[in-house]
Amino acid sequence: GLALSNMRLGLVARTDSLTACLTRGAFTARVGALLAQRHPQSGGALLMIDADNFKAINDLFGHVSGDEALAIIARSIRAVLRSGDLVGRMGGEEFAVYLPDLDHHQTEAISERIRRAVYLANFTPEGARHTLSVSIGGAVFEGQACFAELFRIADERLYLAKKSGRNRATVVDVGDLATAGVPQMA
Repeated sequence: GLALSNMRLGLVARTDSLTACLTRGAFTARVGALLAQRHPQSGGALLMIDADNFKAINDLFGHVSGDEALAIIARSIRAVLRSGDLVGRMGGEEFAVYLPDLDHHQTEAISERIRRAVYLANFTPEGARHTLSVSIGGAVFEGQACFAELFRIADERLYLAKKSGRNRATVVDVGDLATAGVPQMA
């Protein structure tokens, strides 16, 4: 009905002007709604993507170049995605991507393509090329999943990717975590 289409219009308007990604609130709401209405047998993945050493870019080249770097990263992410994939800017230099109907192997492939696209992107502050890179954490799921849990797991993997050297992607199957008897953090 009308209320639903108004809500949809509201979500459409909620994009971040710099990167043209969904805002954190819009991304969270949209993905939450998609997860709730999914077919029980289908799966997908949530990626958390964080610009590496971003503070250094702002410190070295200033905020205008920092903004340009974020716009380039957002474009690089989108260039890799399929229609139906969603990308949100979660704050600062952190992005999230929802990939419906993908398995672990495909998710790793897309994560790697995003990493490469950013790494090869042409960012030339003050006329000299400066290589950008991102760290990526991913949670792949099948069947029922809730956004908060996927977010927590993907964020944990992102932290591991950063800790193990940055400019890399670390993807895990949510099901494997549950069955491996890993203590689940509340």
